[in-house]
Amino acid sequence: MPLPPEDRHLSPRTGWTRAHWEAVADELLTAVRPYASPGQALIDLPGTGPSWSGRRSDGLEGYARTFLPAALRIAGADGDDPHGLLDAYARGLDTGTRTPTAERGLTDGDPESWPLITDRGQAMVEAASIAFALRLTRPWLWDRLDAPVRDRVGRWLADALHRTPNDNNWWLFPLSVGGFLAEAGIEERAAGAAVQRGLERIERFHLGDGWYTDGRPRAFDHYNGWALHLYPVLHAHLAADRPLLDEYGSRLAAHLADQAHLFGGDGAPVHQGRSLTYRFAATAPLWAGALTGHTPLAPGATRRIASGALRHFVDRGAIDERGLLTLGWYGPEPRLVQPYSGPASPYWAGSGFLGLLLPPDHPVWTRPEQPAPVEERDTVRILARPNWLVQSTAADGLVRLHNHGSDDQPADHVRPDDPHYARLAHSTATGPTHDGPADNHLALLADGAASERGRIEPVGCGPDWAASLSRPRVRGEELAGVTVTTVTLVHGADEARVHLVTGAAPGTGVRQTGWAVAGRTAGAGPATAPQPGARASADGGRLVSELTGLHGFTAAALLTVPGGTAFGPEAAVPVLDGVVPGDAAGVVLGDTAGDADGVLGDDVPDGGGALFACAARLSGTAVLPPLQVRLEATAPVTATGAGGGVGADGTRRLRLTWPDGTTHRIGIGPGTVSVAGSASVGHSG
Repeated sequence: MPLPPEDRHLSPRTGWTRAHWEAVADELLTAVRPYASPGQALIDLPGTGPSWSGRRSDGLEGYARTFLPAALRIAGADGDDPHGLLDAYARGLDTGTRTPTAERGLTDGDPESWPLITDRGQAMVEAASIAFALRLTRPWLWDRLDAPVRDRVGRWLADALHRTPNDNNWWLFPLSVGGFLAEAGIEERAAGAAVQRGLERIERFHLGDGWYTDGRPRAFDHYNGWALHLYPVLHAHLAADRPLLDEYGSRLAAHLADQAHLFGGDGAPVHQGRSLTYRFAATAPLWAGALTGHTPLAPGATRRIASGALRHFVDRGAIDERGLLTLGWYGPEPRLVQPYSGPASPYWAGSGFLGLLLPPDHPVWTRPEQPAPVEERDTVRILARPNWLVQSTAADGLVRLHNHGSDDQPADHVRPDDPHYARLAHSTATGPTHDGPADNHLALLADGAASERGRIEPVGCGPDWAASLSRPRVRGEELAGVTVTTVTLVHGADEARVHLVTGAAPGTGVRQTGWAVAGRTAGAGPATAPQPGARASADGGRLVSELTGLHGFTAAALLTVPGGTAFGPEAAVPVLDGVVPGDAAGVVLGDTAGDADGVLGDDVPDGGGALFACAARLSGTAVLPPLQVRLEATAPVTATGAGGGVGADGTRRLRLTWPDGTTHRIGIGPGTVSVAGSASVGHSG
């Protein structure tokens, strides 16, 4: 892709400027034109197969999701359209709405008609992008359409006002359509009602501090930014509704204070949640904050984070040799794709060009880049609403998200774990495994199968820790009476994971995995003394994953990951193994390699539970000292037959010492966690 020269004076971090954003937008928009239908109504991009909505819907998706960035590009240039894009989209409006159809496939007899907007149908999603695009380009497109075309397009869009969306961010799609139709004088009462209804519905999802759950009880992901904040704020901005913008803009600003910490030094957003193929759509809320004045970020920091994210994907092959965005992360990655995604689905990323609405003389384009939060200093940030602990290190630019609150589970039943939600941790440099051993996971091994985490119940959080409770499941069934209480603590680049397993049968295997690192090469050997541990490295040590047992684990291994991850075709993950002990007299874990000094004493069966602990590290620098974390018991023996450190209520009292001598005092019992010396935020389970 031809790009302008870098400007390291204005953009010392990325080298990119507004001209680079315009060049990437132009490349993406012109590359899709050969795939447009004769009447320009559908853009049928090549792919391995249609989404579950069918090929006609996928063609509409191609039209709608490219129309929005085209509108941003042209509106940001005050109507300048050297590639004649608006003429093509205007023609598509005409042909697509002549005879809307329920036919899912494309046929020789009807290669142009748009699908009808139905209850919970994909066309409702695409109608929102079309509505926003028409709103942005109104002086140059809508106002110049023939009256019959405006009438047909208005009637097609208006169906979205009367259809039922999915009970999540989809409520914002009729809102977006309603905002445009109200301004255009089409079904104004129904349009206004759709706007109000959408705002009322998403209010149920707002938990405070700028965090929404996406419909389900605990579905926290990038949809917070690229949908649940973006759509209300953009609507309020275009409507010039100051009270509405103040309300939703203040929420956006609160969210951006957290979201800015979820981008790595290389520009990558944290790899977590669904629809990750939207990639740099994660920059859209950053631009929305700058556009509306509702942001805690300096203009130079906004551009640095956003340009870093766009360049991250452009440099790593997200755009193929045809100039098309692929379904994946860097190149194509089928395991990343949801069933609702068609070949044009990645063009939701087009909302990331929102910054082009800011004029060239805006400070966000003219001020020098400033460091992103990850570049300024090592940071630990607790995000209390999703119960996430965010840990970043300036030396390597890595961001790690320790997950004790997002599972994307429905309210009324528990589904199989989704790797993009269920893991204990996610990062900007690693992706979850889909085959072979699950990364960043504590599994109980029962009947030859590894347990899943299931629903995540937040227990609490503090400045440098977060905790949760889970009820392990094997083959879709909960292990009766078994719970796992887990706390993650962080310090610098290091982590400690402490688990209390209660109710598991003696002899049950327990497996802890670490970070899965991917690259052209991955591998290093396990160690057994003085503590069990394993180390995996990728790309000649560019990225290192370490895992060391502190208590309860007796063996270590390094396992390869079939097919790698979204970050590379080869990957490896370090593993620790242990066993739930029999009884206090029968199994003395203090004599194992997992607790060489014996300071934790015997494990306690039944109500006391079995304690497992490890230290972990994901690092992109080789200058760190060895991973040496110490765990000791601090409470006296008060329970009959119990070993040291177990209180009468079954709570373990522990002291964790980091390599630099910093200590944490931990109390962990079934469903309860406290960390002394840290002001904590409690959560009900």
